[in-house]
Amino acid sequence: MNIIIGRYIPGSSPLHRMDPRAKLLLIFFYVCIVFIANSVLTYALLGIYTLTIVLLTKVPLRYILSGLKPILWVILFTFILHIFLTKEGDLLFDFGWLKVYEGGVKQGIFISLRLLYLIIMTTILTLTSTPIEITDGMESLLAPFKKIGLPTHELALMMSISLRFIPTLMQETEKIMKAQAARGVEFTSGPIKDRMKAVVPLLIPLFISSFKRAEELAIAMEARGYRGGEGRTKLRLLQWRGLDTLMLVLLFVTAAILFLLRG
Repeated sequence: MNIIIGRYIPGSSPLHRMDPRAKLLLIFFYVCIVFIANSVLTYALLGIYTLTIVLLTKVPLRYILSGLKPILWVILFTFILHIFLTKEGDLLFDFGWLKVYEGGVKQGIFISLRLLYLIIMTTILTLTSTPIEITDGMESLLAPFKKIGLPTHELALMMSISLRFIPTLMQETEKIMKAQAARGVEFTSGPIKDRMKAVVPLLIPLFISSFKRAEELAIAMEARGYRGGEGRTKLRLLQWRGLDTLMLVLLFVTAAILFLLRG
């Protein structure tokens, strides 16, 4: 499974040079404004902005699209659900019990695009930021909550490790599937009921492997003297630059245009 969410690609692009705090804020505000779009024009504008961000990473577009293939079935499932469950607009097709309405197709396309945009932007964050940068950025942004007792360093570290574990778990899943397939288990053919049963022997070794890797990570951190964030110093200090401000300003300008074009 060639999934790229959680992977880091070294580079010197504008997105790579951005402060991790700015990138996290960019993702946060992007998630907020993506719900503003509600028409063909606004989704097209949002798509242009997303494509521009992708090009600024200088990561090959083909590589990013190929890494999104494993989650396309989720987007397709979302699209099909809206087609069958949304009963709005003119009736397009009538196959007895199955009726497809114009509103269902339109809503399915919009929601699928919204989900695709969100996944792409989240992927860009991990492609252009190291685990340490994401941890430091989250910890810095969450620093005000430390006054009320929130373990900001541990929380940021946990979220960063979770992101980085995604490709590892996908690789483990692929290995287990190949091992099960060599024993005659069918995952891609046969009745749906049999395929669902075949998933059970896949989950158990995956959970065992996940716990094993988590234990190995904990032992490695203890061996290196990790005792939490209290009293720890930073090897690299975060610096906010003009590029970070410019990227956020461009996002807010896009949001303002979306408001004006909102149907």
